[in-house]
Amino acid sequence: MKLFTARAPALARVLLLSVFGLLSSSSLVTHAAEVWKPIEPALLSMTSPIVEKDADAEALLWEVRVAYEQESYGVVTVLDHYVRVKVFDDRGRESQSKVDIFAPQFGERSTKVSDVAARTVKPDGTAIEVKREDIYDRVVVKTNGLRVNAKSFALPGVVPGSIVEYRWREFRNGIQDYERFDLSRDIPVQVVRYSVKPYQKTLLDSNGKPAAMRAQIFHGVATPFVKGKDGYIETSMKNVSSFRTEPQMPPEYAIRPWLLVYYAADADSGVEQFWRNFGRSMAAQMKPGLKVNSDIQKAAIEVAGTGRVSDEKLAKLYDFVRAKIKRYTDDTVHLTPEQIRKLKENNTASDTLKRSTGNAWDMDMLFGALAAAAGFEVRVAFSSDRSDIFFDKSFANNYSIEPVGIAVKVSDEWRLFSPGDTYVTYGMLRWQFEGQETLIADEKEPFWMTSPYSDPAKSVQKRTGKFKLSADGTIEGDIRIEYTGHFGEEEKERIDALTTDQREQSLKSRFRGLEITNILIENATDPDKNIAYAFHGRARGYAQRTGRRVLVKPAFFQRGLAQRFPTSERSQMVYFHFPWSEEDNIEIELPPGYQLDNAQSPQPVNGGPSARYEPKAGITADGRTLVYKRSIYFGKDARLLLFPVADYAGLKAFFDAVYKQDEQAIALLQTAGNP
Repeated sequence: MKLFTARAPALARVLLLSVFGLLSSSSLVTHAAEVWKPIEPALLSMTSPIVEKDADAEALLWEVRVAYEQESYGVVTVLDHYVRVKVFDDRGRESQSKVDIFAPQFGERSTKVSDVAARTVKPDGTAIEVKREDIYDRVVVKTNGLRVNAKSFALPGVVPGSIVEYRWREFRNGIQDYERFDLSRDIPVQVVRYSVKPYQKTLLDSNGKPAAMRAQIFHGVATPFVKGKDGYIETSMKNVSSFRTEPQMPPEYAIRPWLLVYYAADADSGVEQFWRNFGRSMAAQMKPGLKVNSDIQKAAIEVAGTGRVSDEKLAKLYDFVRAKIKRYTDDTVHLTPEQIRKLKENNTASDTLKRSTGNAWDMDMLFGALAAAAGFEVRVAFSSDRSDIFFDKSFANNYSIEPVGIAVKVSDEWRLFSPGDTYVTYGMLRWQFEGQETLIADEKEPFWMTSPYSDPAKSVQKRTGKFKLSADGTIEGDIRIEYTGHFGEEEKERIDALTTDQREQSLKSRFRGLEITNILIENATDPDKNIAYAFHGRARGYAQRTGRRVLVKPAFFQRGLAQRFPTSERSQMVYFHFPWSEEDNIEIELPPGYQLDNAQSPQPVNGGPSARYEPKAGITADGRTLVYKRSIYFGKDARLLLFPVADYAGLKAFFDAVYKQDEQAIALLQTAGNP
């Protein structure tokens, strides 16, 4: 049976639970009980929450039973959910009266929800069940435009003091060697209980060793697994706080409690030994892919020449791989999954070189082989994706680690490269893999290093505008916006597969209220050059006229932006993905007959060693053009990308001060004798 591995979030507080000895051969229970669980009178009379004192509603119980069922088309993972919620006030009544049960998204893995039932139990104990015809399917648009299927229904007769209950079955095709299960909801939970029925057939890991079910609790403390009925094993957690999302928070599975169920053979005796063995094993496994033969040797000489190893030679090899090899997995290639499956697999770097096509990993391995042929010492590097996890190597399992590129030794320093990531600038990694503990595989002695963060000067938004301002407040001119580094990579990935019309429409949607014409988009799919937008823009009513004065905000590109951190309090840590900077250069030709009216210069804002905001404003010698320059950088000390809640006030103060300066208007006065 093939096991598919997913990436996992990181550890905060971990409890390793071995379930050997808890397995049973009893047959699967096909469904949760069809009757509602009895409700104790004390729950009906309950008037205040227990877990969070200000909660409008609280889950009294959330039970999930997980089993694997054999269908004609294969194994299905089945989850039976049962939720009981107490409503305390009108806001709770409003939030809990309508329910969406989502079919979770797991990439290409299909899921579905069925057997939904729901009811309202009033404070006097009378129950009203939701009719089947009132449960319907709909598509819900969630974060980042993601469309998710949902079963939706409204619960009748909900009032403060009511209990609402619902249950459903969730089907996930296949059995995963690693599976995530949530332990928190958007409301606090008094008790969450999981019962898992281990898969009954023997599974083998990648080394052919028997794999048994294990479990891991992240970011919380649960009871030890115990035997339940019918071969299930059970664990529970009490008083689980609500989980709510906030802007710029860490990835949710890096902070919320959750359960990992996975199948693995016996682990090595200790953490260090596990990673040493893993690094050695991976080095041996990757060795054929880095093999240097005559074709690789010839190509390395043709591209980089002979002589001593140098950064210049590496850069040539890097550029060669990106120019020579077509990455068939790129969405700009437009190959279907079926077409990709028919492609021949590249087993060696020489195969990739000959066929001039491959996936991202093929490209990385070819770069490594060429670098080795050019005289460099090379290794394969493994790390975790911090857009999903904050890696902790104390978990002796390779679930959350993956190959991320090639480590090359340059002047006694190991550096990391990944030419297979099409738009990543030479010398950088994708932001997800910067600042991470990275394992360098070696057949003798693997070792760890920390991948460096890129400097803020590497990832810049450069914006220029040359405008004319009319006395009626209309501003019009030519604009250019350029993205470098991580900004550039993200921007290219966002639009590279779009048509020209779609790209232009995307640009217009980002500048609502600005009339845009003469659009030119440069380097949208070029792996090396900076992506740039050039266009003509006009905004009516940009400046405000009051009597003989016109008030204009020189920070044109911050027009209409909301405060970065508008709330006075914060529940979650603040997380910045990478160090960054912005550079704005703006010229505004004043309306005829107007001059500056005692304009105050905008003030810089110092954010300590990590951040600084520097605006400058002036007037040309002829008094006709306002010149405004704005620069800001953040993350100079890259250790300061994750801020605890206790530091929120200081962080907010910096960005509030920046916002205040960006909002500052400069007054223009109509000169005497000009109508």
